[in-house]
Amino acid sequence: MTSTSLPDSLIVTLPGSYYTDPGIFAQEQEQIFEAMWFCVARSSDLAGPGAFRTVEVGRESLLVTRARDNSVRAFLNVCRHRGAKLCTEESGEVKRAFQCPYHAWTYDLTGKLVAAPNLTKMPDVGRVEYGLANVASREWLGYVWVCLAETPPSFEDQVMGEVVARLGDVESIERYGMENLQVGKRIVYDVKANWKLIIENFMECYHCATIHPELTEVLPEFADGYAAQYYVGHGAEFGAEIKGFTVDGSAGLERIPGVSKDQDRRYYAITVRPQVFINLVPDHVIFHRMYPVAVDRTVVECDWLYLKDVVDSGRDVSRSVELFDRVNRQDFDACERCQPAMSSRLYAKGGVLVPSEHHIGAFHDWIHERLGTRQAGAGRTDVGDGAHGIA
Repeated sequence: MTSTSLPDSLIVTLPGSYYTDPGIFAQEQEQIFEAMWFCVARSSDLAGPGAFRTVEVGRESLLVTRARDNSVRAFLNVCRHRGAKLCTEESGEVKRAFQCPYHAWTYDLTGKLVAAPNLTKMPDVGRVEYGLANVASREWLGYVWVCLAETPPSFEDQVMGEVVARLGDVESIERYGMENLQVGKRIVYDVKANWKLIIENFMECYHCATIHPELTEVLPEFADGYAAQYYVGHGAEFGAEIKGFTVDGSAGLERIPGVSKDQDRRYYAITVRPQVFINLVPDHVIFHRMYPVAVDRTVVECDWLYLKDVVDSGRDVSRSVELFDRVNRQDFDACERCQPAMSSRLYAKGGVLVPSEHHIGAFHDWIHERLGTRQAGAGRTDVGDGAHGIA
C-alpha cells in the first residue's frame, strides 16, 4: 500500500492488531487491568457479613466479601494449600468462613486461616501468613473497587482524578448521592467485541445521529456529533419539549435532592479508565462496568440507580431503563460490527478519527503509554508509516 499523507483534519487510530492480538490483550491484562483500580461490584451486592462475589480481574479470580466489621475485603480466590479455587459460585453468602472443597482448609472473613485437618499438629504454620492473599479494596460511589498491584496507585489520582478531569471537581458527582441510591434494574450484556471498541464508542457521539434516534430526540445537541465528554464540565441539555430522560421524553421520577440547579435537565457522561462508564441525569444514574474476558469478548454489567423510595415503592422505571438499554444495544451492535473488520488488511495500520473524535486519540496515546509501545505525544505521521498520532 502506498504511503498517503494524512489530512490535518484526521488522526490515525490504533492498528487493527490491538483489537485482535491475544498477545496484546495479555499485555493489557497485566499492565492495565491488574495494575489499576478496577470496579467489581455494587456495595449492596455485599449486603452483610459473609456475602460474597467472585469476579475475574485480568488473569485472576478474586473473592470479594464483607467482614464482621462491615469492611469490604478482597482476596485472590486461591487456597494457600494446593491452589484449588476456593469459591466457584458467582455470588452467595457464608456464615463465618470459606472452606476449600479440596482439603478443607478454612479461612475467616478477614482471610485468616482458622482450620485445616491436623492444623493443631503444625504449630509452625502461621494463621495469617498462610491465610488468603489480600487484594487492596475500597468503596466509593456505592461501588467496590479493587487493585491487584503490589503497590496500588493513588485512588484519588487515578479514579477520582478521572471525574475531576471530566466534571471539574468531585463534588459535582457526589451531589447525586450514589451510595444511597438503589438498583432499580440491572442488565448484563455479552458483547462480542474488544473492550477498547466499547470505550471508544462511549467517548464519542459522531455516530449518535446515525444509530441513536431516541437519544438525539432527548439530547438534540448530540445530533451535531459532539459528545458530552468533549468539554470539561459540560452537560448535554434536554430538548425544550423533553420532560425527562426517558425513551419517549415523558416525565421521569423524583429528582435526586442533591442535584444542583445547574445540573438539572442535563446529562453528563464520564469514562473512568479502564472499565467504568457513569451517566448522570437528574432522577437516576446509569453505571456500567466492563469485564474484558477475551480479546474479542467483553461482558458489560449495567445498573440503573434510583432513589430508595422509588425502588421500594415499585414505581415504574421502564421508560428510563428502555432509553439507555436501546442505546447500549445499538452501541454494542456497532462494536460487534467493527470487531471482524479489525482483522482486515485494510485496517492493519488503523483507521482515522475526525475532529470531534480527536479526544479518542488521547485514549489511544494512553494505551501506548500503559503498554510501553510508543512514547506518549510521539506526533502525527503518514498513514502508510503505520504509526499514530494525537491531535
